[in-house]
Amino acid sequence: MIFLKAFLHSIKLPNKNAVFKLNRIGMDITVVYMFIIMAIVAIPALFDRITGSSDPGSDMAFFFLLIYFFMFYYLPLTIIVFVVISGVAYLYTWVAKILKRKLRFPLLWKMGAYTTTIPFFIYTIIAMIFSIDDSMLWVFFIYSLIVLLLIITVYPKRKKRNV
Repeated sequence: MIFLKAFLHSIKLPNKNAVFKLNRIGMDITVVYMFIIMAIVAIPALFDRITGSSDPGSDMAFFFLLIYFFMFYYLPLTIIVFVVISGVAYLYTWVAKILKRKLRFPLLWKMGAYTTTIPFFIYTIIAMIFSIDDSMLWVFFIYSLIVLLLIITVYPKRKKRNV
């Protein structure tokens, strides 16, 4: 149920109410949510791998094909996405400082992860219909950058302390 709530709120981003509701969701739920989203993103490539008869390893047993797919597609894709989200969150901590917002890395990482929901689902739908290269995920990356910037502006500015 929490994953459904996270999904519904992440679709509404950068809405202020959705941002603050996602802020209350724990980091453990966010990481599991990302693993689920990445599994959904990998479905078209798995179908491609299963139905492809000319690919190397196409004569493998189904079980070994799943293991091969997990090790050489899903895991690297997930690691790359997590590293990119971490890098973006780190860079956006500097943006938050410039905009005088009191935001820390974990919160920006969490919001960055939730901003990938819409682009990943659009990619999955397009990949189910057409043959699409995984490099197109970088095009959807721009959407996440813009939404994350809008999320930063939703948070109030730091109050100045009079000394």
